[in-house]
Amino acid sequence: MSPSAEIMDFEFYNPVRIAFGRDQVKKIDKFVPKDAKVLITYGGGSAKRSGTFDRVVEALDGREWGEFGGIPANPVFEYLMDAVEKIKTEGYTFLIAVGGGSVIDGTKFIAAASLFEGDPIDIFASGVGKGLPVEKAMPFGTVLTIPATSSEMNPITVVSFEELQAKVSIKNENLFPAFSILEPELTYTLPKRQLANGLSDSFVHVMENYLTYPVGAKLQDRWSEGILHTFIEIGQEVLADEEIDYNTRANFMWTVTNGFNGFTASGVPGDWSSHALGYEITALNGTDHARTLSVILPATMKVRKKEKWDKLLQYAERVWGADTGDEEARIDFGIRKTEEFFRSLEMPIRFSEIGIEETDIDYMVEQLEVHKRDRLSERADQTLDVSRKIYEMAL
Repeated sequence: MSPSAEIMDFEFYNPVRIAFGRDQVKKIDKFVPKDAKVLITYGGGSAKRSGTFDRVVEALDGREWGEFGGIPANPVFEYLMDAVEKIKTEGYTFLIAVGGGSVIDGTKFIAAASLFEGDPIDIFASGVGKGLPVEKAMPFGTVLTIPATSSEMNPITVVSFEELQAKVSIKNENLFPAFSILEPELTYTLPKRQLANGLSDSFVHVMENYLTYPVGAKLQDRWSEGILHTFIEIGQEVLADEEIDYNTRANFMWTVTNGFNGFTASGVPGDWSSHALGYEITALNGTDHARTLSVILPATMKVRKKEKWDKLLQYAERVWGADTGDEEARIDFGIRKTEEFFRSLEMPIRFSEIGIEETDIDYMVEQLEVHKRDRLSERADQTLDVSRKIYEMAL
């Protein structure tokens, strides 16, 4: 049974201004100070090929600006430090990230590191740095092009370290964007793989705060279930090859943003073990973050069935409509439907599909210990031995 039946105490704060809908990029002119010197950050070049970059420049309406491109899918500390040096040398005062979660996460780190007094690696903990607080950060806004992480409306950044083979997150209120532009039409040119990643990534974000133990947070549970239902309802429509439907993409973009912006996480325990185990996979072989999660979440459900029994049962009944058989049969049905959902998005659910072999497990468990991920989950009872069983279940 759950250790508590009461909603947990919480503080909620989210100051991000959202501009949602058609032709919203032009509002940058209203949101950015007139005297700002703006550095535009982006990834591999799709922002320029699609014309979004030029629209951002036009919206800046004569403000002085520069650019920093090439931020990779898993933003790398060593590369991001080049942007920090550029800011300090050339005197930029405002950042605009044009891209998905990786570009936005990278920009958040750049914003913090540019004003950090000391070695920016010490912003991070998890065996990487000293875990020092971010006291201030440069102001920045985002133009979202790849919905997936909700980074456009949360204060979290995830950065990779090539030399250390580590992937580490930090959360700090100074890392909220000042504004985020959400134009559903910017998703029209995305390949199916990125759309599927976005659906899956956000699905697991919701599950990390939902699949724990009951605390009587009725509204948060219903919010989470509503988001999960929406992804299930629109998943195939989002990936459809035929003519793109604006309203489907609008619901996709807004639902992803609400998947991890604090609403569903307030007053409830959080797990985040699937992310911790997934980070080690990405650090090992570069697998897309979302594709690690679609493998790890079902394996976690199976290994941690007893510990998550009450919420697994609720999930199976409310999200998947399980109404026959005993409790365990319903739970197993919910787990099976979760795997089928990921399969319907052409996402992997086994290690063999993402290049992980049994011989890799020892190393990944060792890295969990190095990165101080030896007591995971909402109860801090997921030991290294339990994490090993989850990795083995995913084979």
